[in-house]
Amino acid sequence: MEGPEARDPEREERYARLFQQMDSNQDGHVDINELREGLAALGMRPCHNAEQEILRAGDTDQDGQLDFEEFTRYLEEREKRLLIMFNSLDRNNDGRIDVSEIQDCFHGLGVHITLDQAQKILQSMDRDGTLTIDWLEWRDHFLLNPLHNMEDVVTYWKHSSVLDIGESLAVPDEFSQKEIRSGTWWKQLLAGGVAGAVSRTGTAPLDRLKVLMQVHGSKSRGLSMLRGLKEMIEEGGIRSLWRGNGINVLKIAPESAIKFMAYEQIKKLIRGQHETLRVRERFIAGSLAGAIAQTVIYPMEVLKVRLALRRTGQFKGMSDCARQILRTEGIRAFSKGYLPNLLGIVPYAGIDLAVYETLKNTWLQRYRAGTSADPGVLVLLACGTVSSTCGQIASYPLALVRTRMQAQASVQGSPQLSMLALFRYIVTQEGVLGLYRGIAPNFMKVIPAVSISYVVYENMKRVLGVTSR
Repeated sequence: MEGPEARDPEREERYARLFQQMDSNQDGHVDINELREGLAALGMRPCHNAEQEILRAGDTDQDGQLDFEEFTRYLEEREKRLLIMFNSLDRNNDGRIDVSEIQDCFHGLGVHITLDQAQKILQSMDRDGTLTIDWLEWRDHFLLNPLHNMEDVVTYWKHSSVLDIGESLAVPDEFSQKEIRSGTWWKQLLAGGVAGAVSRTGTAPLDRLKVLMQVHGSKSRGLSMLRGLKEMIEEGGIRSLWRGNGINVLKIAPESAIKFMAYEQIKKLIRGQHETLRVRERFIAGSLAGAIAQTVIYPMEVLKVRLALRRTGQFKGMSDCARQILRTEGIRAFSKGYLPNLLGIVPYAGIDLAVYETLKNTWLQRYRAGTSADPGVLVLLACGTVSSTCGQIASYPLALVRTRMQAQASVQGSPQLSMLALFRYIVTQEGVLGLYRGIAPNFMKVIPAVSISYVVYENMKRVLGVTSR
């Protein structure tokens, strides 16, 4: 197959036509606004900030615009790069890319897609209806899309077709090498941290109510949501609704940082230098990273529960609470409930990830056959909320047992039991439903927490200058 060659009259005429379309004011130069408008007029869907990338790469005299010579030189270099990329995809060297070769490309980069998804990608470029992509179709589709290698092409396809690989609360976000080098990763982590802090603060009363119902909501007491709220306000006033929130916000930073670093190291062990992981590998890496982060910050989890349960005047603050626990119960008190906490990560992460993938793929197949595969923000938030709720239902009994174990020494007359003994005790005394005490306020905080964190996250990204991926 022939690629771009020097001094090809047909190619020069094509470039001249393209330049004329871009040069809306016909002054012999194309600036960034003309590039942006020209790409939109051509109906192209380039990657974010494509016009800036094109101008940066092509503007050799640094005058902020492209003349015809610079524009031509840029397109020549693009065609050479695109030809290399095309040949790397064309495994059987027949001059055409078919569905199986697109699927193989994704698989080779650790992103598993179905044949139907590969077909949708192919159809977006297939102009002649042959169900294959030839060099001309490939060239014209990506000529003004400043992608540099096959990993970039996969990222473009993944984002434009919503082939996300199942984001979940337990599995950390995955950053490319380019994002890590540019520093985008820490800005996104910071934006996520601020969003988490605002979200947790906004839903803190429901979180404290959940802890109280988990620990004190036995059949004998019959602690309902309304009674729980009334008791909290009567005992400590409105401000008492936020007890334990300070340390809950404080642990976001170390937990996120440790989880991110652990995930990146585990990812390298699993896939070497590959950019992305398969869904199953993401679940394993995310669960292990979550376990490592939880192990390091677990004493803060114990403090959070004790501070949420404290009576007015019992502790002067976080440090006083830690000192009193250490003095009266010893260092082992800070590891109470660790085992059920660790075991809870696996069902939560697995079900959250599986449900998210199932909902996403069902939506794509049912509502977006033959059209854009982008479901939009509301559908993605709905999928995330449902998957998170399903994960919570599966792991909730372990979360309840963990909280009870963390609180045992602070509850007068409470038996000091092991995990299995506590399971048996709860089922015997309260029935199976006893394992789900406090789940109502936990469910009630899901939608506001997701909504608050999304709005704050998007605004923080804008403040930090981070573009949507």
